[in-house]
Amino acid sequence: MNILVLNAGSSSLKYQVIEMPSQHVKCVGLVERIGMNDAIFNHEINDKKYAEVLPILSHKAGLKKIAHILLDKKIGVLNSVDEIEAVGHRVVHGGSKFSKTVVVTEEVKDNIRELFDLAPLHNPANLIGIEIAETIFTKAKQIAIFDTSFHQTMPKEAYQCAIPNEYLEKHQIRAYGFHGTSHKYVSEKAIEYLGAIASKKIITIHLGNGCSMSAIKNGKSIENSLGFGPTNGLIMGTRAGDIDQSVIFFLMKKLNKSAEDVNDLLQKKSGMLGLTGFSDLREISEKAANGNKDCKNALALAGYRIKKYIGSYTAILNGLDAIVFTAGIGENSTIMRQLACENLDFLGIELSKSKNNVRSAEIREIQTAASKVKILVIPTNEEIEIAKQSYKLLK
Repeated sequence: MNILVLNAGSSSLKYQVIEMPSQHVKCVGLVERIGMNDAIFNHEINDKKYAEVLPILSHKAGLKKIAHILLDKKIGVLNSVDEIEAVGHRVVHGGSKFSKTVVVTEEVKDNIRELFDLAPLHNPANLIGIEIAETIFTKAKQIAIFDTSFHQTMPKEAYQCAIPNEYLEKHQIRAYGFHGTSHKYVSEKAIEYLGAIASKKIITIHLGNGCSMSAIKNGKSIENSLGFGPTNGLIMGTRAGDIDQSVIFFLMKKLNKSAEDVNDLLQKKSGMLGLTGFSDLREISEKAANGNKDCKNALALAGYRIKKYIGSYTAILNGLDAIVFTAGIGENSTIMRQLACENLDFLGIELSKSKNNVRSAEIREIQTAASKVKILVIPTNEEIEIAKQSYKLLK
């Protein structure tokens, strides 16, 4: 079965064609800067790369370009769009209605639309991807995989807010958790690698432009640092993460900022960007190494926040068997892993500097011989996880 995995962002389209159940990746690609005359199209097949700069003014035009490339005689992988039997869509927010992967129906699309306010940067783009894919891959089943579904196992004490009960009962205001496909994938890999007995209590740390941490007990999520929307918790590329709500009221009442202004500030102009003027951690790390005080401070703040969550999650797990770092920053940034793990020897966490400096595409351990807690780096693969869940649903 050929499954097209599609991740539609506000100005991008990521895709892979994966043959299931073999999990063979036939091609990968990315359309960036949608809406611009100089959009960037990248396509890779069998280690051969194809790149083009061209006008792509809408998601529809972007997906049509993807379909055209998939059918190309030289770099394509299909003879007909009908060879795609399913399109697996990443949808960020599923609210409390979706605890598992579902076939897309009109009702499902309406539910995704109802959640726009909770994930304004993601759900609208996700729905656009679904609706356009329906018009191009007409014989394929459209499948929705929700970032929030893995975290539906969180207990009530983890997800309920301490506000009047009616806001949960009538308006479903609660913590949902995100990056579920990534946390699910790497936690299952960790359990497979360590064995079920040695991996009952895991903390997974997803560090990318968006960041989150999960406490996972016996393979099930019991906590996630993101909450009602994907803005809480850790310091991210442009998002502030945890912030005292009094700050929001101060910004609105004393500085006369509108709710829209504050939302824009906290989601698009804060985090590492707000602290340094840069959102790319590689650039921030380089500047910090060269003495830039703002960049050094931002790294220290980000590392401190991760450590704080490690401590609290170890408490609710009542112990800890392993920590897993994943995603672009988690897999590649030696400095963030170092800052996150230093001075945690009381918890049995001891990072090996030499092992931490080794790069690898495989699962690797980076703790010292004396460390009581395993520290793993596991490359995430959300696309494979989406394909697996899509295949499982249809079969």
